[in-house]
Amino acid sequence: MMGKGRLEAFSDGVIAIIITIMVLEMKAPHGADLASLQPLVPVFISYCLSFAYIGIYWNNHHHMLQTVHSVNGITLWANLHLLFWLSLIPFVTGWMGENHFSKWPVFLYGFVLLMNALAYSILSNVLIKHHGSKSELAQAVGKGNKGKLSVFIYVTAMLLALFNSWVSFGLYILVAIIWFLPDRRIEKKLVHEEAGQ
Repeated sequence: MMGKGRLEAFSDGVIAIIITIMVLEMKAPHGADLASLQPLVPVFISYCLSFAYIGIYWNNHHHMLQTVHSVNGITLWANLHLLFWLSLIPFVTGWMGENHFSKWPVFLYGFVLLMNALAYSILSNVLIKHHGSKSELAQAVGKGNKGKLSVFIYVTAMLLALFNSWVSFGLYILVAIIWFLPDRRIEKKLVHEEAGQ
């Protein structure tokens, strides 16, 4: 067993770098008039959604780690697995925005979001296994229906991207809205624990 401090610090650093890479991908136009910004609109829209997703993962990752006291080697690898898929978000964001939400970039964007969701679920399950089925995290997460719904929406959106990429993009926004607030199950559990002390 080891403390969770280094894992949190490393994850925060990687996520900060991911956000920095995303904003650096938005190149300033050469023109000085407002019309020169028009080609950047799709890039900016995709950046906003991806920024929201990165923020959601950082927020929920932080809340999840508040419920645990230690990590092990498997946890470190599960966390790196999540960070790997998060690190691909700048690439698919740029590809989707630069190509004005064409079907294959939107499809791949959804695939990366799906893999992030699965990686987060794996990390959660690894932490629950490490701390036991009666741990704070296990009690807070419960059945994880919101996660299952997200996976279903991602898969649906990926398939729809082959026919109408804008509908898919709308579904990606829907999942972001669902997860915008930190996982309330965990937050309620933390508040309850603090009240009991």
